[in-house]
Amino acid sequence: MLKNSLIISVSPSVMSGTPVFAGTRVPVQTLLDYLKAGESIDDFLDGFPTVTREQVIALLEEAEKQLVGIT
Repeated sequence: MLKNSLIISVSPSVMSGTPVFAGTRVPVQTLLDYLKAGESIDDFLDGFPTVTREQVIALLEEAEKQLVGIT
């Protein structure tokens, strides 16, 4: 599970419990909104420099594992 990991953090004291990239106040939903709108990972990272490329890739890889059952 991604919650409260090195990738995603969930805390009532940070953004009212919204899942954010660990160590930031950037909601994970923001990345999904960027991608859904056709923006690139680079566009997202330019707008949110506190999130690392490694965090984004790790999130996407973990989501892939959970969605397609890769172990």
